[in-house]
Amino acid sequence: MLQNKIRNRSAISIYLSNTDTALPLPYAEQGISAGFPSPAMDFADKTIDLNEHLIKHPAATFFGRVKGHSLKNAGIDDGDLLIIDRSLEPTNGKIAVCYLDGEFTAKRIKKYRNEVWLLPENENYPPIRMQPGNELIVWGIVTYVIKAI
Repeated sequence: MLQNKIRNRSAISIYLSNTDTALPLPYAEQGISAGFPSPAMDFADKTIDLNEHLIKHPAATFFGRVKGHSLKNAGIDDGDLLIIDRSLEPTNGKIAVCYLDGEFTAKRIKKYRNEVWLLPENENYPPIRMQPGNELIVWGIVTYVIKAI
């Protein structure tokens, strides 16, 4: 899945997505109890393809590996894999992958009056207020986070 790395500098390594192949995986459609155990489930005939489920716009979808801790309070940790959709509009409150002054970073977008802020989700990192000299491209919107537990 993580082929064709296109950028490794910055707080995020960016990869192209490849949805040309299908990989049907076993799927427990009835859900999995997180409380008391439920009777045995028969899910041999149910499958899910994560490409179909997680990637809505294949031509505009990329993956990014997080480096750092600025989004830890949003549940996004160092090493997590982001699914990034470049076709989505950046809106207030969304977590975006931004190209800021020559480097990629992921932050929450805040538009306030005529100002644009990039907000970390960690009190140890300062908010970034866009200034006239900043080069900012909102590269894509984070749609999913895949993490190891």
